[in-house]
Amino acid sequence: MKCGERTYIFDNPVYVRSGYSIVGKMEGEGNFGEYFDKVLDNDLWGEKSYERAECKMHKEAVKGAMTKAGIEENELGLLLGGDLLNEIVGASFAARDFRCAYMGVYNACATFGEAMLLGSMFISSGFEKYVSCSTSSHFSTAERQYRYPLELGTQRTPTSQWTVTGAGCTILSAEKGEFNLKVSAGTIGRVVDMGVEDESNMGGAMAPAAADTIIQHLRQTKRDANYYDVIFTGDLGKYGKELLTYILNDEGYLIKNLADCGAMYYTDKQKTEQGGSGAGCASSTFNSFILQKFKCGDYKRVLFVPTGALLSKDTSLQKQTIPSIAHAVCLESC
Repeated sequence: MKCGERTYIFDNPVYVRSGYSIVGKMEGEGNFGEYFDKVLDNDLWGEKSYERAECKMHKEAVKGAMTKAGIEENELGLLLGGDLLNEIVGASFAARDFRCAYMGVYNACATFGEAMLLGSMFISSGFEKYVSCSTSSHFSTAERQYRYPLELGTQRTPTSQWTVTGAGCTILSAEKGEFNLKVSAGTIGRVVDMGVEDESNMGGAMAPAAADTIIQHLRQTKRDANYYDVIFTGDLGKYGKELLTYILNDEGYLIKNLADCGAMYYTDKQKTEQGGSGAGCASSTFNSFILQKFKCGDYKRVLFVPTGALLSKDTSLQKQTIPSIAHAVCLESC
């Protein structure tokens, strides 16, 4: 059922059947280390390149989620996946090892939110019984694609974030899983561009999009922010979260239960400036920390809002501003 201009209420149940997360060594030493399913000893993971390693991570995340869901490969109906590599080869190459239908999706670091909403629509409509939603990123692949070769040792700016080496996968289903958790609603984001040009300030570019989606979700569902235990954004980082709070306050929304996956991801001792980012940031956090909080009863309702900066290295070189987007996924215990 459509509820407002961009918000959907899923009439038929959509359940989180399982979740799996796999991350790099540095990520395992961060604040969520105890919650991840697998932590790598090194970021190459026995492969010849970091791109190959990311593809392997993506594939293993899907396999891990399927195993935890207790389903066979021939039962998976659709794989929705994306990443930050050119032509989303991390997800597409991983999909070669699965016989199910595949759709590559891309909204930068908001891709996991996009996949979750699309997957929920497929389940709720009755078209699929099991849908896999997965994203990945890798520090060493993203740095040389979006910024500078690692060999240059380029100094990081105070507003920069650290791309998470990680992959996360959620299996959505028409049947309950161990978490007794459902996707009850979602709000599709719109592209927002407030004129930020600095590619090292992703949080500043994405915060207005996050604010827009959160406000629209609350208005269209006629809910107060306190309906949720936590409203999690994807990877705004510390400054970006502060800016989001300022924008929401300016619009009359004094929301005290905001949290950001990127700002929480690493410890202060790891010196990642503003925290984590990347398509694997939100997905690995959701499929580890957030799911476990639901499982132990700490969370009953969460609004999950992955955020994405829709730029490329070419648009930055051409001095274009950074358009951004955010999608909201409503998760409730059942």
